[in-house]
Amino acid sequence: MVLELTETEKVIKIVDELNKLYKIREFVNKDPYKVLVRTILSQRTRDENTDQATKNLFGKYKNIYEIVDAPTDDVEELIRCSGFYRVKAARIKEVSRILIDQYGGEVPDNLKELVELPGVGRKTANCVLVYAFELPAIPVDTHVHRISNRIGLVSTKTPEQTEVELAKIAPKELWIKLNDLMVQFGQTICKPMSPQCEMCPISDICDYC
Repeated sequence: MVLELTETEKVIKIVDELNKLYKIREFVNKDPYKVLVRTILSQRTRDENTDQATKNLFGKYKNIYEIVDAPTDDVEELIRCSGFYRVKAARIKEVSRILIDQYGGEVPDNLKELVELPGVGRKTANCVLVYAFELPAIPVDTHVHRISNRIGLVSTKTPEQTEVELAKIAPKELWIKLNDLMVQFGQTICKPMSPQCEMCPISDICDYC
């Protein structure tokens, strides 16, 4: 039986229940540039590949100035494990140059300027706001988009639409937690195929179960 709750009450319950299962993950180094680069590297790959590529890159090149001057083929080799490494290397170099030329080597702390950077969409920009600057935002990746629609929290076609709708119903103080908890939930229980509904802590508010 699905509990009759408002969408806002559902969000609060989701965060409360998932908080019991998962710990909020934090970047050890919240340097905005490193968070931005890591998020670019994370596109279309697994977390362990992202972690390794980030470690490889910053293990050799320590900051934005070293990376922008680094040979492109060397950057490609260092991040190869992240997949699409040629595209990502070019993007990282291009973004680094723009940040140096236009922002004095600093990463802007607002959505408008972040999404103007090449290859930086709303999800990447929101990740930077949340994980580097600890500003309230809702990064919506495939997990958040899929789960929000599956359980009936929203009815949207795109991650961008999901972000807008979640922002309407989620208390702002929960925005920072929402992405990370839903991602972990989507990786372990509410999987794309064969979700483990028998293990789900929010099945009583889910339209799918």
